[in-house]
Amino acid sequence: MAPIIYAHRGASKAAPENTMPAFELAAKQGADGIETDVQLTKDQIPVLIHDENVRRTTDGIGFVQDYTYKELQELDAGSWFSSTYSNTTIPTLDQLLAWNKKKKLKLNIELKNGVIDYEHIEKIVCERIQAHKMEKLSVISTFNFKSLKRLQKLNCAIPYSYLTSRRNPDLVQLAKELGGYRSSYSLPIIIQAISRKSQDRKNLYGCLYG
Repeated sequence: MAPIIYAHRGASKAAPENTMPAFELAAKQGADGIETDVQLTKDQIPVLIHDENVRRTTDGIGFVQDYTYKELQELDAGSWFSSTYSNTTIPTLDQLLAWNKKKKLKLNIELKNGVIDYEHIEKIVCERIQAHKMEKLSVISTFNFKSLKRLQKLNCAIPYSYLTSRRNPDLVQLAKELGGYRSSYSLPIIIQAISRKSQDRKNLYGCLYG
């Protein structure tokens, strides 16, 4: 089985991470898919940015959750990387999903709710993916196991994954709690152990992430 290559936050070595230029470049470079991060604005709009605070990747300060979407669009999310990308804005999840209708790349949409547990983010993201008919191309991932349980209760038809960097978590047991067919991503230090445990379970996958 050939590996599936996801561009982490888009082509983030050559363009500002989690922006439309980074996603466009990832597609041009031949990536199979895109990994990106979702947080919610003050008015509950899912936007694509990794950090809870905007200061590292924009010219603003403060937390994403304290900005309305309109306010967030006033920030420059490209100049920190290069003047070539000045005035690049933080994209919404809807922008990525609409763009992907023609590209048809696989999408790993990570919920950034490990630090700030955004209320309703699971429902909002699931609904947006379904609205764009991207269920077959998408997977929702998170480091927050409680978030996966909430997705399970929503009967979300989109595959979801547990992300972890722990050395010895019982990932097989956690997967069983989620129905036995959800993916688990791990760092290289534990990928071999996960693979051994997963090899006889056709619907359980151990994937390298990092």
